[in-house]
Amino acid sequence: MENKGLLIVYTGASGVGKGTIMKMLLKRNPNLRLSVSATTRKPREGEQDGREYYFVSHERFDEMIAENGFLEHAEYVGNKYGTPKEPVFRMLDEGLDVILEIEVKGFLQVKEACPDCLTIFIAPPSFKELQLRLQGRGTESEEVIAERLRIAQEEMQHQHLFDYVVVNDDLDRAVDEVLSIIADEKKNQ
Repeated sequence: MENKGLLIVYTGASGVGKGTIMKMLLKRNPNLRLSVSATTRKPREGEQDGREYYFVSHERFDEMIAENGFLEHAEYVGNKYGTPKEPVFRMLDEGLDVILEIEVKGFLQVKEACPDCLTIFIAPPSFKELQLRLQGRGTESEEVIAERLRIAQEEMQHQHLFDYVVVNDDLDRAVDEVLSIIADEKKNQ
């Protein structure tokens, strides 16, 4: 169907600037929608059900797993997170492009369920630059930074599995590159 939206899996190394790039992508591409994940964790102050997350009970989450209701799901620090299929497929059917900002493990699940999805990995210019950026923030302890770097190193070992790798060495250039990739893929859809 000509009008169908494009499913985009977007991930990258921990601390590489995915969130900042995402905000700019959503501002610059009016047809792009960020999928909303479900979680069993409690809402934080200011969060709204259906905006940041769909907040569900552990029982409801398990029911959704049993109903094959997720594109991907995982457990992290005692809480479950997952991408519900129904809202994503509804938006795609409406002709909207849907971007899933998920972890590498989730990418592997989505790629298996939706092999035609577009996959983009955001990488740092170098591991040393990533370390400098994380330390330069001054918002996390050395232990937290060390853990983020360990996770980032693990995540970066999967970048060869993605359709595209975009190096975030210049924010505007990285945003332009992702928008260009999406536009090119739309033409070839």
